[in-house]
Amino acid sequence: MTLEDIIVLLPALILAVGALVVMLLAAWNRSHSMASRTTAISQALALTGVPFAANVVPRSVTSLFLVDEFTLFYAALILIGGIGITILSHGYLDGKLDRHNEYYALLLLASLGGLVLVMSVHGASFFLGLELLSVSLYVLLAYTREEPRALEAGIKYLLLSAAASAFVLFGLALLYFLTGKLAFAAMQSSLEGTGRTVFLVGLALILTGIGFKLAVVPFHLWAADVFQGSPIPVTAFVATISKIAVVGLLLRALVHTGGYADEAVTDALGILAIASMFVGNLLALIQENVKRLLAYSSIAHLGYLLVAVVAGSALGTEAVGFYVAAYMVTMLGIFGVLILLSKPYFETERVEDLAGLLWRDPLAGSIWVIAVLSLAGVPLTAGFVIKFYVVVAGLSSDRWLLVLFFVVNSVIGLFYYLKLIRVALARDPESSEPQRRVMVPRWNWSDGLILASLILAIIWLGIYPIPFIDVIKQATEVLLAVV
Repeated sequence: MTLEDIIVLLPALILAVGALVVMLLAAWNRSHSMASRTTAISQALALTGVPFAANVVPRSVTSLFLVDEFTLFYAALILIGGIGITILSHGYLDGKLDRHNEYYALLLLASLGGLVLVMSVHGASFFLGLELLSVSLYVLLAYTREEPRALEAGIKYLLLSAAASAFVLFGLALLYFLTGKLAFAAMQSSLEGTGRTVFLVGLALILTGIGFKLAVVPFHLWAADVFQGSPIPVTAFVATISKIAVVGLLLRALVHTGGYADEAVTDALGILAIASMFVGNLLALIQENVKRLLAYSSIAHLGYLLVAVVAGSALGTEAVGFYVAAYMVTMLGIFGVLILLSKPYFETERVEDLAGLLWRDPLAGSIWVIAVLSLAGVPLTAGFVIKFYVVVAGLSSDRWLLVLFFVVNSVIGLFYYLKLIRVALARDPESSEPQRRVMVPRWNWSDGLILASLILAIIWLGIYPIPFIDVIKQATEVLLAVV
Protein backbone atom coordinates (compact mmCIF):
# COMPACT_ATOMS: atom_id res chain seq x y z
CA MET A 1 0.00 0.00 0.00
CA THR A 2 1.41 3.36 -1.06
CA LEU A 3 1.28 6.70 0.73
CA GLU A 4 -1.40 7.88 -1.69
CA ASP A 5 -3.54 4.86 -0.79
CA ILE A 6 -3.26 5.71 2.89
CA ILE A 7 -4.20 9.34 2.22
CA VAL A 8 -7.39 8.48 0.33
CA LEU A 9 -8.36 5.99 3.04
CA LEU A 10 -7.51 8.46 5.82
CA PRO A 11 -11.13 9.31 6.81
CA ALA A 12 -12.00 5.63 7.20
CA LEU A 13 -8.77 4.84 9.04
CA ILE A 14 -9.34 7.68 11.51
CA LEU A 15 -12.85 6.43 12.30
CA ALA A 16 -11.51 2.92 12.90
CA VAL A 17 -8.81 4.22 15.25
CA GLY A 18 -11.35 6.46 16.97
CA ALA A 19 -13.63 3.51 17.71
CA LEU A 20 -10.69 1.60 19.19
CA VAL A 21 -9.67 4.58 21.36
CA VAL A 22 -13.21 5.03 22.69
CA MET A 23 -13.32 1.39 23.76
CA LEU A 24 -9.88 1.57 25.37
CA LEU A 25 -10.97 4.64 27.32
CA ALA A 26 -13.73 2.55 28.88
CA ALA A 27 -11.10 0.41 30.60
CA TRP A 28 -9.42 3.49 32.03
CA ASN A 29 -12.20 5.93 32.82
CA ARG A 30 -15.86 5.56 31.91
CA SER A 31 -16.56 9.23 31.34
CA HIS A 32 -19.53 10.16 29.20
CA SER A 33 -18.07 13.54 28.28
CA MET A 34 -14.71 12.02 27.34
CA ALA A 35 -16.32 9.36 25.15
CA SER A 36 -18.53 11.91 23.42
CA ARG A 37 -15.69 14.35 22.82
CA THR A 38 -13.34 11.64 21.57
CA THR A 39 -16.00 10.52 19.10
CA ALA A 40 -16.70 14.04 17.86
CA ILE A 41 -12.96 14.76 17.54
CA SER A 42 -12.44 11.52 15.58
CA GLN A 43 -15.22 12.45 13.17
CA ALA A 44 -13.88 15.99 12.82
CA LEU A 45 -10.37 14.69 12.09
CA ALA A 46 -11.81 12.26 9.55
CA LEU A 47 -13.61 15.18 7.92
CA THR A 48 -10.38 17.18 7.73
CA GLY A 49 -8.88 14.19 5.92
CA VAL A 50 -11.32 14.67 3.04
CA PRO A 51 -9.50 17.72 1.54
CA PHE A 52 -6.19 15.87 1.74
CA ALA A 53 -7.71 12.91 -0.08
CA ALA A 54 -9.13 15.27 -2.70
CA ASN A 55 -5.58 16.15 -3.75
CA VAL A 56 -4.77 12.60 -4.89
CA VAL A 57 -8.08 11.38 -6.33
CA PRO A 58 -9.25 9.54 -8.31
CA ARG A 59 -7.47 6.51 -6.96
CA SER A 60 -8.30 2.81 -6.82
CA VAL A 61 -7.20 0.94 -3.71
CA THR A 62 -6.99 -2.67 -4.88
CA SER A 63 -10.05 -3.79 -6.83
CA LEU A 64 -12.33 -3.19 -3.84
CA PHE A 65 -12.37 0.58 -3.42
CA LEU A 66 -12.46 3.63 -5.64
CA VAL A 67 -12.01 7.05 -4.06
CA ASP A 68 -12.93 10.01 -6.26
CA GLU A 69 -14.82 13.29 -5.92
CA PHE A 70 -18.13 11.42 -5.82
CA THR A 71 -16.89 9.24 -2.96
CA LEU A 72 -15.56 12.20 -1.01
CA PHE A 73 -18.80 14.17 -1.39
CA TYR A 74 -20.88 11.39 0.16
CA ALA A 75 -18.19 10.67 2.75
CA ALA A 76 -18.24 14.32 3.83
CA LEU A 77 -22.02 14.19 4.25
CA ILE A 78 -21.73 11.06 6.40
CA LEU A 79 -19.07 12.64 8.61
CA ILE A 80 -20.89 15.96 8.99
CA GLY A 81 -24.09 14.17 9.93
CA GLY A 82 -22.17 11.95 12.33
CA ILE A 83 -20.72 14.95 14.15
CA GLY A 84 -24.19 16.43 14.57
CA ILE A 85 -25.67 13.19 15.89
CA THR A 86 -22.76 12.65 18.28
CA ILE A 87 -23.17 16.09 19.84
CA LEU A 88 -26.95 15.76 20.09
CA SER A 89 -26.55 12.28 21.62
CA HIS A 90 -24.64 13.64 24.62
CA GLY A 91 -27.57 15.57 26.04
CA TYR A 92 -29.97 12.76 25.23
CA LEU A 93 -27.94 10.01 26.92
CA ASP A 94 -26.79 12.06 29.90
CA GLY A 95 -28.52 10.61 32.95
CA LYS A 96 -30.16 7.89 30.88
CA LEU A 97 -27.51 5.16 30.89
CA ASP A 98 -24.24 4.32 32.62
CA ARG A 99 -22.68 2.64 29.56
CA HIS A 100 -21.83 5.31 27.05
CA ASN A 101 -18.50 4.24 25.54
CA GLU A 102 -19.98 1.32 23.65
CA TYR A 103 -22.67 3.57 22.15
CA TYR A 104 -20.13 6.00 20.72
CA ALA A 105 -17.84 3.22 19.49
CA LEU A 106 -20.78 1.69 17.62
CA LEU A 107 -21.67 5.09 16.20
CA LEU A 108 -18.15 5.37 14.78
CA LEU A 109 -18.28 1.83 13.39
CA ALA A 110 -21.64 2.48 11.75
CA SER A 111 -20.22 5.63 10.14
CA LEU A 112 -17.20 3.59 9.02
CA GLY A 113 -19.56 1.11 7.39
CA GLY A 114 -21.15 3.99 5.51
CA LEU A 115 -17.75 5.15 4.24
CA VAL A 116 -16.89 1.64 3.09
CA LEU A 117 -20.17 1.51 1.16
CA VAL A 118 -19.61 4.74 -0.75
CA MET A 119 -16.04 3.68 -1.63
CA SER A 120 -17.09 0.24 -2.86
CA VAL A 121 -16.79 -0.86 -6.48
CA HIS A 122 -16.77 -4.57 -5.72
CA GLY A 123 -19.29 -7.03 -4.33
CA ALA A 124 -17.06 -8.06 -1.43
CA SER A 125 -16.46 -4.53 -0.16
CA PHE A 126 -20.13 -3.71 -0.75
CA PHE A 127 -21.24 -6.56 1.49
CA LEU A 128 -18.55 -5.78 4.08
CA GLY A 129 -19.68 -2.17 4.36
CA LEU A 130 -23.34 -3.13 4.45
CA GLU A 131 -22.81 -5.59 7.29
CA LEU A 132 -20.55 -3.24 9.26
CA LEU A 133 -23.29 -0.62 9.09
CA SER A 134 -26.10 -3.07 9.84
CA VAL A 135 -24.48 -4.95 12.73
CA SER A 136 -23.66 -1.68 14.47
CA LEU A 137 -27.26 -0.55 14.06
CA TYR A 138 -28.61 -3.82 15.51
CA VAL A 139 -27.10 -2.88 18.86
CA LEU A 140 -27.68 0.87 18.64
CA LEU A 141 -31.39 0.45 17.97
CA ALA A 142 -31.79 -1.64 21.13
CA TYR A 143 -29.23 0.26 23.18
CA THR A 144 -31.76 1.47 25.75
CA ARG A 145 -32.73 -2.13 26.35
CA GLU A 146 -34.56 -1.25 29.57
CA GLU A 147 -37.31 0.05 27.29
CA PRO A 148 -39.23 -2.88 25.73
CA ARG A 149 -39.92 -1.07 22.46
CA ALA A 150 -36.20 -0.42 21.93
CA LEU A 151 -35.40 -4.10 22.29
CA GLU A 152 -38.28 -4.95 19.96
CA ALA A 153 -36.99 -2.46 17.40
CA GLY A 154 -33.51 -3.96 17.51
CA ILE A 155 -34.79 -7.53 17.11
CA LYS A 156 -37.08 -6.61 14.21
CA TYR A 157 -34.28 -4.83 12.41
CA LEU A 158 -31.93 -7.74 13.08
CA LEU A 159 -34.28 -10.37 11.64
CA LEU A 160 -35.38 -8.41 8.59
CA SER A 161 -31.90 -7.07 7.89
CA ALA A 162 -30.51 -10.60 8.01
CA ALA A 163 -33.06 -11.61 5.38
CA ALA A 164 -32.10 -8.61 3.26
CA SER A 165 -28.42 -9.55 3.54
CA ALA A 166 -29.29 -13.04 2.35
CA PHE A 167 -30.93 -11.56 -0.75
CA VAL A 168 -27.81 -9.48 -1.42
CA LEU A 169 -25.54 -12.50 -1.04
CA PHE A 170 -27.68 -14.63 -3.32
CA GLY A 171 -27.72 -11.86 -5.92
CA LEU A 172 -23.95 -11.48 -5.75
CA ALA A 173 -23.58 -15.25 -6.10
CA LEU A 174 -25.66 -15.21 -9.29
CA LEU A 175 -23.61 -12.38 -10.73
CA TYR A 176 -20.39 -14.19 -9.87
CA PHE A 177 -21.75 -17.36 -11.49
CA LEU A 178 -22.48 -15.36 -14.62
CA THR A 179 -19.30 -13.29 -14.93
CA GLY A 180 -16.73 -14.95 -12.68
CA LYS A 181 -16.08 -11.53 -11.16
CA LEU A 182 -17.56 -9.32 -8.47
CA ALA A 183 -16.17 -5.98 -9.62
CA PHE A 184 -19.05 -3.74 -10.70
CA ALA A 185 -17.41 -2.64 -13.94
CA ALA A 186 -16.76 -6.25 -15.00
CA MET A 187 -20.48 -7.00 -14.87
CA GLN A 188 -21.51 -4.40 -17.45
CA SER A 189 -20.79 -6.61 -20.45
CA SER A 190 -23.31 -9.17 -19.17
CA LEU A 191 -26.28 -6.91 -19.83
CA GLU A 192 -26.22 -8.13 -23.42
CA GLY A 193 -26.29 -11.66 -24.69
CA THR A 194 -27.47 -14.93 -23.20
CA GLY A 195 -26.68 -13.99 -19.61
CA ARG A 196 -29.00 -10.99 -19.48
CA THR A 197 -31.84 -12.79 -17.68
CA VAL A 198 -29.57 -14.18 -14.98
CA PHE A 199 -27.97 -10.76 -14.60
CA LEU A 200 -31.35 -9.10 -14.08
CA VAL A 201 -32.41 -11.72 -11.53
CA GLY A 202 -29.19 -11.21 -9.58
CA LEU A 203 -29.54 -7.45 -9.75
CA ALA A 204 -33.17 -7.71 -8.61
CA LEU A 205 -32.10 -9.68 -5.54
CA ILE A 206 -29.46 -7.09 -4.70
CA LEU A 207 -31.98 -4.28 -5.18
CA THR A 208 -34.30 -6.11 -2.79
CA GLY A 209 -31.64 -5.93 -0.09
CA ILE A 210 -30.92 -2.29 -0.88
CA GLY A 211 -34.66 -1.58 -0.86
CA PHE A 212 -34.86 -2.88 2.69
CA LYS A 213 -32.04 -0.61 3.84
CA LEU A 214 -33.78 2.36 2.22
CA ALA A 215 -37.22 1.30 3.54
CA VAL A 216 -38.93 1.70 0.18
CA VAL A 217 -42.26 -0.03 -0.46
CA PRO A 218 -42.77 -3.01 -0.25
CA PHE A 219 -39.67 -3.42 1.96
CA HIS A 220 -40.79 -0.78 4.46
CA LEU A 221 -42.62 -2.81 7.11
CA TRP A 222 -39.87 -2.40 9.70
CA ALA A 223 -39.55 1.37 9.44
CA ALA A 224 -42.39 2.66 11.63
CA ASP A 225 -41.75 0.25 14.52
CA VAL A 226 -37.99 0.84 14.42
CA PHE A 227 -38.39 4.62 14.30
CA GLN A 228 -40.84 4.54 17.21
CA GLY A 229 -38.90 2.16 19.43
CA SER A 230 -35.29 3.25 18.97
CA PRO A 231 -33.49 6.09 20.79
CA ILE A 232 -34.04 9.40 18.96
CA PRO A 233 -30.36 9.95 17.96
CA VAL A 234 -30.23 6.43 16.50
CA THR A 235 -33.49 7.08 14.67
CA ALA A 236 -31.86 10.18 13.21
CA PHE A 237 -28.86 8.09 12.10
CA VAL A 238 -31.09 5.51 10.41
CA ALA A 239 -33.14 8.23 8.72
CA THR A 240 -30.15 10.12 7.35
CA ILE A 241 -26.63 8.70 7.38
CA SER A 242 -27.45 5.07 6.65
CA LYS A 243 -29.62 6.11 3.72
CA ILE A 244 -26.99 8.49 2.35
CA ALA A 245 -24.46 5.65 2.32
CA VAL A 246 -26.82 3.22 0.59
CA VAL A 247 -27.93 5.80 -1.99
CA GLY A 248 -24.30 6.56 -2.82
CA LEU A 249 -23.65 2.86 -3.30
CA LEU A 250 -26.80 2.47 -5.42
CA LEU A 251 -25.78 5.23 -7.81
CA ARG A 252 -22.28 3.82 -8.13
CA ALA A 253 -23.60 0.32 -8.81
CA LEU A 254 -26.15 1.47 -11.41
CA VAL A 255 -23.52 3.44 -13.32
CA HIS A 256 -20.65 0.95 -13.13
CA THR A 257 -22.72 -2.17 -13.86
CA GLY A 258 -24.62 -0.51 -16.68
CA GLY A 259 -27.92 -0.91 -14.87
CA TYR A 260 -29.12 2.40 -16.30
CA ALA A 261 -28.82 0.91 -19.78
CA ASP A 262 -31.63 -1.57 -19.17
CA GLU A 263 -35.22 -0.33 -19.10
CA ALA A 264 -36.26 -3.23 -16.87
CA VAL A 265 -34.06 -1.87 -14.09
CA THR A 266 -35.25 1.73 -14.35
CA ASP A 267 -38.89 0.64 -14.71
CA ALA A 268 -38.61 -1.43 -11.53
CA LEU A 269 -37.13 1.53 -9.67
CA GLY A 270 -39.92 3.71 -11.02
CA ILE A 271 -42.56 1.33 -9.66
CA LEU A 272 -40.84 1.35 -6.26
CA ALA A 273 -40.83 5.16 -6.37
CA ILE A 274 -44.56 5.41 -7.09
CA ALA A 275 -45.49 2.84 -4.44
CA SER A 276 -43.27 4.50 -1.83
CA MET A 277 -44.67 7.96 -2.48
CA PHE A 278 -48.30 6.93 -2.17
CA VAL A 279 -47.97 4.44 0.68
CA GLY A 280 -45.67 6.69 2.71
CA ASN A 281 -47.82 9.79 2.38
CA LEU A 282 -51.19 8.10 2.87
CA LEU A 283 -50.05 6.26 6.01
CA ALA A 284 -48.42 9.42 7.39
CA LEU A 285 -51.79 11.20 7.20
CA ILE A 286 -53.30 9.00 9.91
CA GLN A 287 -50.39 8.98 12.37
CA GLU A 288 -50.59 10.61 15.80
CA ASN A 289 -47.12 9.47 16.87
CA VAL A 290 -44.46 11.90 15.67
CA LYS A 291 -41.76 9.27 15.11
CA ARG A 292 -44.10 6.99 13.16
CA LEU A 293 -45.23 9.96 11.09
CA LEU A 294 -41.61 10.78 10.32
CA ALA A 295 -40.99 7.14 9.41
CA TYR A 296 -43.73 7.16 6.78
CA SER A 297 -42.63 10.60 5.65
CA SER A 298 -39.12 9.20 5.08
CA ILE A 299 -40.61 6.40 2.98
CA ALA A 300 -42.35 8.99 0.82
CA HIS A 301 -39.15 11.02 0.52
CA LEU A 302 -37.24 7.94 -0.61
CA GLY A 303 -39.89 7.61 -3.30
CA TYR A 304 -39.21 11.20 -4.34
CA LEU A 305 -35.50 10.46 -4.33
CA LEU A 306 -35.97 7.44 -6.59
CA VAL A 307 -37.63 9.70 -9.17
CA ALA A 308 -34.30 11.51 -9.47
CA VAL A 309 -32.42 8.20 -9.49
CA VAL A 310 -34.59 6.87 -12.32
CA ALA A 311 -34.00 10.06 -14.33
CA GLY A 312 -30.45 8.75 -14.70
CA SER A 313 -29.09 11.85 -16.40
CA ALA A 314 -26.42 14.16 -15.06
CA LEU A 315 -29.23 16.40 -13.83
CA GLY A 316 -30.88 13.47 -12.05
CA THR A 317 -27.67 12.43 -10.34
CA GLU A 318 -27.09 16.02 -9.24
CA ALA A 319 -30.63 16.11 -7.85
CA VAL A 320 -29.89 12.98 -5.81
CA GLY A 321 -26.78 14.57 -4.31
CA PHE A 322 -28.62 17.76 -3.40
CA TYR A 323 -31.56 15.76 -2.08
CA VAL A 324 -29.59 13.65 0.38
CA ALA A 325 -27.68 16.69 1.68
CA ALA A 326 -30.74 18.89 2.16
CA TYR A 327 -32.79 16.03 3.59
CA MET A 328 -30.03 15.28 6.09
CA VAL A 329 -29.85 18.79 7.53
CA THR A 330 -33.64 19.04 7.62
CA MET A 331 -34.21 15.75 9.42
CA LEU A 332 -31.39 16.38 11.87
CA GLY A 333 -33.04 19.70 12.70
CA ILE A 334 -36.35 17.96 13.40
CA PHE A 335 -34.83 15.16 15.45
CA GLY A 336 -32.66 17.69 17.27
CA VAL A 337 -35.77 19.47 18.55
CA LEU A 338 -37.28 16.13 19.63
CA ILE A 339 -34.06 15.37 21.54
CA LEU A 340 -34.26 18.73 23.32
CA LEU A 341 -37.84 17.96 24.34
CA SER A 342 -36.93 14.55 25.78
CA LYS A 343 -35.60 13.62 29.17
CA PRO A 344 -34.25 10.38 30.69
CA TYR A 345 -36.74 7.57 30.04
CA PHE A 346 -39.29 9.90 28.48
CA GLU A 347 -39.46 10.91 24.85
CA THR A 348 -41.71 13.37 23.07
CA GLU A 349 -43.67 11.06 20.79
CA ARG A 350 -47.27 12.19 20.39
CA VAL A 351 -48.09 15.00 18.01
CA GLU A 352 -50.04 16.68 20.81
CA ASP A 353 -46.89 16.76 22.95
CA LEU A 354 -45.67 19.51 20.62
CA ALA A 355 -48.69 21.72 21.31
CA GLY A 356 -47.72 25.34 21.88
CA LEU A 357 -44.02 24.71 21.26
CA LEU A 358 -43.54 28.02 19.47
CA TRP A 359 -44.98 29.91 22.44
CA ARG A 360 -43.21 27.87 25.09
CA ASP A 361 -39.80 28.21 23.49
CA PRO A 362 -39.72 30.53 20.46
CA LEU A 363 -36.25 29.37 19.41
CA ALA A 364 -37.03 25.64 19.46
CA GLY A 365 -40.44 26.31 17.93
CA SER A 366 -38.92 28.36 15.12
CA ILE A 367 -36.39 25.64 14.34
CA TRP A 368 -39.20 23.08 14.26
CA VAL A 369 -41.39 25.18 11.96
CA ILE A 370 -38.56 25.99 9.53
CA ALA A 371 -37.45 22.34 9.33
CA VAL A 372 -41.01 21.08 8.75
CA LEU A 373 -41.57 23.75 6.09
CA SER A 374 -38.42 22.48 4.38
CA LEU A 375 -39.77 18.93 4.39
CA ALA A 376 -42.97 20.27 2.85
CA GLY A 377 -40.99 21.99 0.10
CA VAL A 378 -41.95 25.59 0.88
CA PRO A 379 -39.99 28.29 -1.06
CA LEU A 380 -36.87 29.81 0.52
CA THR A 381 -36.01 26.49 2.14
CA ALA A 382 -33.77 23.65 0.98
CA GLY A 383 -36.84 21.46 0.51
CA PHE A 384 -38.17 23.70 -2.25
CA VAL A 385 -34.93 23.47 -4.22
CA ILE A 386 -35.04 19.69 -3.74
CA LYS A 387 -38.47 19.38 -5.31
CA PHE A 388 -37.73 21.82 -8.10
CA TYR A 389 -34.54 19.90 -8.93
CA VAL A 390 -36.37 16.56 -9.02
CA VAL A 391 -39.14 17.91 -11.26
CA VAL A 392 -36.64 19.39 -13.72
CA ALA A 393 -34.58 16.17 -13.73
CA GLY A 394 -37.68 14.05 -14.32
CA LEU A 395 -38.97 16.24 -17.14
CA SER A 396 -35.56 16.37 -18.82
CA SER A 397 -35.59 12.56 -18.96
CA ASP A 398 -39.23 12.39 -20.17
CA ARG A 399 -40.42 10.74 -16.96
CA TRP A 400 -43.76 12.53 -17.17
CA LEU A 401 -45.78 10.01 -15.20
CA LEU A 402 -43.27 9.92 -12.34
CA VAL A 403 -43.24 13.72 -12.20
CA LEU A 404 -47.05 13.80 -12.11
CA PHE A 405 -47.16 11.37 -9.18
CA PHE A 406 -44.37 13.33 -7.52
CA VAL A 407 -46.39 16.56 -7.66
CA VAL A 408 -49.59 14.86 -6.47
CA ASN A 409 -47.82 13.31 -3.50
CA SER A 410 -46.09 16.57 -2.64
CA VAL A 411 -49.56 18.08 -2.24
CA ILE A 412 -50.71 15.14 -0.09
CA GLY A 413 -47.68 15.56 2.14
CA LEU A 414 -48.61 19.18 2.84
CA PHE A 415 -51.56 18.05 4.95
CA TYR A 416 -49.59 16.24 7.64
CA TYR A 417 -46.70 18.70 7.58
CA LEU A 418 -49.14 21.55 8.17
CA LYS A 419 -50.60 19.54 11.06
CA LEU A 420 -47.16 19.47 12.71
CA ILE A 421 -46.88 23.23 12.28
CA ARG A 422 -50.44 23.93 13.43
CA VAL A 423 -49.92 21.97 16.64
CA ALA A 424 -46.71 23.86 17.42
CA LEU A 425 -48.63 27.13 16.99
CA ALA A 426 -51.65 26.00 19.00
CA ARG A 427 -53.01 27.89 21.99
CA ASP A 428 -55.47 26.66 24.57
CA PRO A 429 -58.93 27.45 23.14
CA GLU A 430 -60.15 28.44 26.64
CA SER A 431 -57.51 31.12 27.11
CA SER A 432 -54.81 33.07 25.36
CA GLU A 433 -52.11 31.03 27.06
CA PRO A 434 -50.20 28.39 25.10
CA GLN A 435 -51.09 24.79 25.87
CA ARG A 436 -49.00 23.29 28.69
CA ARG A 437 -48.58 19.70 27.58
CA VAL A 438 -45.33 20.32 25.73
CA MET A 439 -42.09 19.77 27.61
CA VAL A 440 -39.60 22.58 28.10
CA PRO A 441 -36.49 22.13 25.90
CA ARG A 442 -33.20 21.42 27.68
CA TRP A 443 -30.78 23.75 25.94
CA ASN A 444 -27.00 23.67 26.12
CA TRP A 445 -24.48 25.53 24.01
CA SER A 446 -23.42 22.55 21.88
CA ASP A 447 -26.98 21.57 20.95
CA GLY A 448 -27.77 25.20 20.22
CA LEU A 449 -24.73 25.52 17.96
CA ILE A 450 -25.64 22.37 16.00
CA LEU A 451 -29.30 23.32 15.57
CA ALA A 452 -28.43 26.89 14.58
CA SER A 453 -26.00 25.54 11.97
CA LEU A 454 -28.65 23.16 10.61
CA ILE A 455 -31.28 25.86 10.26
CA LEU A 456 -28.81 28.23 8.61
CA ALA A 457 -27.94 25.43 6.17
CA ILE A 458 -31.63 24.88 5.37
CA ILE A 459 -32.13 28.57 4.64
CA TRP A 460 -28.83 28.97 2.77
CA LEU A 461 -29.53 25.99 0.52
CA GLY A 462 -32.99 27.40 -0.13
CA ILE A 463 -31.85 30.93 -0.98
CA TYR A 464 -28.41 30.55 -2.55
CA PRO A 465 -27.67 26.91 -3.45
CA ILE A 466 -25.43 27.62 -6.47
CA PRO A 467 -22.02 27.10 -4.76
CA PHE A 468 -23.15 23.80 -3.29
CA ILE A 469 -24.65 22.69 -6.60
CA ASP A 470 -21.29 23.38 -8.27
CA VAL A 471 -19.65 20.96 -5.83
CA ILE A 472 -22.28 18.34 -6.62
CA LYS A 473 -21.80 18.83 -10.36
CA GLN A 474 -18.09 18.12 -10.03
CA ALA A 475 -18.77 14.90 -8.13
CA THR A 476 -21.44 13.87 -10.64
CA GLU A 477 -19.22 14.44 -13.66
CA VAL A 478 -16.61 12.11 -12.20
CA LEU A 479 -19.19 9.40 -11.56
CA LEU A 480 -20.75 9.58 -15.02
CA ALA A 481 -17.37 9.77 -16.76
CA VAL A 482 -17.11 5.97 -16.55
CA VAL A 483 -20.16 5.50 -18.78
